[in-house]
Amino acid sequence: MPGIAPDTRMGSVHLTVSNIGRSLDYYERVVGLQVHERTNGDARLGAGGEDLLVLYEQPGAEPAPRNTGLFHFALLLPTRHDLARWLGRAVQQEVRFEGMSDHLVSEALYLRDPDWHGIEIYRDRPRAEWERDGNFVRMATLPLDVQGVLSSLDGGEPELEGLPRGTTMGHVHLQVADIAATESFYTDQVGLDLQARYGDQASFMSAGGYHHHLGGNVWNSRGAAPPPPGSAALRHFTVLLPDEQELERVAARIPDAARADGGGVVVEDPSRNKLLLVVARKE
Repeated sequence: MPGIAPDTRMGSVHLTVSNIGRSLDYYERVVGLQVHERTNGDARLGAGGEDLLVLYEQPGAEPAPRNTGLFHFALLLPTRHDLARWLGRAVQQEVRFEGMSDHLVSEALYLRDPDWHGIEIYRDRPRAEWERDGNFVRMATLPLDVQGVLSSLDGGEPELEGLPRGTTMGHVHLQVADIAATESFYTDQVGLDLQARYGDQASFMSAGGYHHHLGGNVWNSRGAAPPPPGSAALRHFTVLLPDEQELERVAARIPDAARADGGGVVVEDPSRNKLLLVVARKE
């Protein structure tokens, strides 16, 4: 297997939205991201460090949830206490959730933005608590112990103004057309390691033994074709590599890799989801 540097991680996710003002209100007020930069119809958001989300306005864009593309992007909070504080604020705001799950390796909350882009807010359990079945990480989707999460609060916390600065893009979960082709591309060419597989319906891959940086899902009614032009959809997601040498090594394995404007290498997976390989900036 080709492999990839163990400190490879996910970077910013780039999305088309139909109304930038509406989206910024949601991501600032509900999610807790802050605007790092806004130019014309575009905006870069994060938690005060690197950009985590980049939005591009296309007025009138229609959601395209029944196609290949984004299933959800996942913002990883540093601690369970941070997740509890975020959940407490969301409850006060009467935020509508899509779901709340215990995945054994993590605890997660799910919601959707005004353009129907999926969002996960989660925290990881310590790696020492992750169970393995051979080479695979054991994951599941169980009901979240909401009261258990909230029990980490002591009642004296100041009002949460936004996501903590240590928030990162933990993983990206895609809707794909075919699991076997997706696995082959992301393991044989990109170099991620397979961490879990659920038949021909879902697969999870990562660098450095993480439970997953990249997930792929096939639904019976979804995944047949890319979103139509003009949709509010995933433009691309970013994979951060430790140095230029690793970037060149990975890019050399991908036949259709091309240099991107502004740096990095852009590639396309078998479901036509685009990813940008770039060197991570040093703090």
